[in-house]
Amino acid sequence: MRLEGKIAVIVGAGQTPGEGLGNGRATALRFAREGAKVLAIDRDLESGEQTAAMVRADGGECVAFEADVTDEATLAVAISFTLDRWGRIDILHNNVGVSISGGDASPLEIGEEAFDRICAINLRGTVMACKHALPVMRRQHAGSIINISSIAAWAGYPLVAYKATKAAMIAYTQQVAIQNAEFGVRANVILPGLMDTPMAIENRVRAWGKTRAEVVAQRDAQVPLRGRMGTAWDVANAALFLASDEANFITGVALPVDGGALVRIG
Repeated sequence: MRLEGKIAVIVGAGQTPGEGLGNGRATALRFAREGAKVLAIDRDLESGEQTAAMVRADGGECVAFEADVTDEATLAVAISFTLDRWGRIDILHNNVGVSISGGDASPLEIGEEAFDRICAINLRGTVMACKHALPVMRRQHAGSIINISSIAAWAGYPLVAYKATKAAMIAYTQQVAIQNAEFGVRANVILPGLMDTPMAIENRVRAWGKTRAEVVAQRDAQVPLRGRMGTAWDVANAALFLASDEANFITGVALPVDGGALVRIG
């Protein structure tokens, strides 16, 4: 019960249809199993409800809430709803991001509309969610913000908007960390590597015209640790540590969860 009594807001707690669990859903389940009460935010309310139902079936407390990260007003309402229901916010976990599905492309091919939309989803949404949660955490003199970037921020990645926004997420998290440290609010960012999640796999099955098994094999072959991708549970476990009091003296950290991918230099 490492999060006993804590209130967690997870933005992007639904998931892309497909096999297995997405990072947001796994994190909601993991947080609830450790005692947190969870608000599962997603633009697809049905998907958020599926997450909430899984948490409740597992014995936890979770409420689904519809909000769109590209619409600041809906995020403000979500934060207000959390306060009205539970009276505080201890954890804000921002777990939203698109690349291929948002029309991302190479630096020579990227279009304005796709670039702007990916920026709104991947970066602006997190900025706005934090904007409304930070005053609550400052008043409490406590809180943990966990953002999701990607090793694409530091490693080679062919598509421009995803790489740029995920790199910006690291800088933004560091800014939040230093500007809110005096209030006892921590902010850290996770950099997942190649993960076996529905969003990562199913989008590439469609984009590459390959079978799921072929996509999985191609991605597994790129991972140094055991030659196998990570899962949503790996990201959820990292988020759990950063959310818990065990990380009480950790802020401003960019934590790769990548099976050693970033160690392989040269």
